[in-house]
Amino acid sequence: MTAEGLPMVVPAQDLPARVRIHEVGARDGLQNEKSAVPTQIKAEFIRRLAGAGLTTIEATSFVHPKWVPQLADAEELFPLVSGLGAALPVLVPNQRGLDRALALGADRVAVFASATESFARANLNRTVDESLAVFEPVVRHAKDEGAHVRGYVSMCFGDPWEGAVPLHQVARVCTALRDMGCDELSLGDTIGVATPGHVLELLSLLNEEGVPTNEIGVHFHDTYGQALANTLAALQHGVTTVDASAGGLGGCPYAKSATGNLATEDLVWMLHGLGIETGVDLGRLTATSVWMAAHLDRPSPSRTVRALSHKDQ
Repeated sequence: MTAEGLPMVVPAQDLPARVRIHEVGARDGLQNEKSAVPTQIKAEFIRRLAGAGLTTIEATSFVHPKWVPQLADAEELFPLVSGLGAALPVLVPNQRGLDRALALGADRVAVFASATESFARANLNRTVDESLAVFEPVVRHAKDEGAHVRGYVSMCFGDPWEGAVPLHQVARVCTALRDMGCDELSLGDTIGVATPGHVLELLSLLNEEGVPTNEIGVHFHDTYGQALANTLAALQHGVTTVDASAGGLGGCPYAKSATGNLATEDLVWMLHGLGIETGVDLGRLTATSVWMAAHLDRPSPSRTVRALSHKDQ
């Protein structure tokens, strides 16, 4: 570990006092692995993440194994971790996925929409409007069962096929998801092309369209090294939910230009230096990512993990 007292805490004005980290490594991270990670290793990963103080850990996805074989063990995995005390959201692509999740006692689910037609067809095999029509009864049923529903919106800042994505196009999908009952929206920079001004402009437009900041989370990829800068811009706007992946695991199997998610350790280092509470023990989190990197047989891409572990894993 680094010297005691680092990072030095120097607060900045107009930032939230606390940030909730929505940890996605166990789902968004591991779904991008070339081979499936054993179920027991996934369960231990989630346990260690909870032990490091993360209170929201996205556990798995109830998609058909044909589409994401790395997460085919959702029914086996979820009961192994459901008693941890942390919130364990799961991804549900349709009514069948929701039924499977609810049968195991899941009380936090997420649907996954796209702001662009090209990605909707690549990822969901539907148009944007067709996918929203599929999600509407799913969200309604989930809400009727008392579940919290998150709506992911991918390609909010750029698309590998379509290029720049008009802000109003993103806002239309976001407001549709909110209108159908989603409690929270996660704005995805799926290929990592956002910059801080772009982030602020989209957040402002969403506010104008009636989406309050406290219902928005941000999900940045670090393809161009902008993830932390974009996160800071979102914090300055008042966002208090940030998605991140332990060790920087993940990408997107349907967008080959997408590299890893924002590393949770890099995020925590910045937040702690700003005096923002997270509840996360950075040492335990780093040790968890070092442990997982050993199981994946490759170094963690997180700069903070590498710096704090003082060696190449």
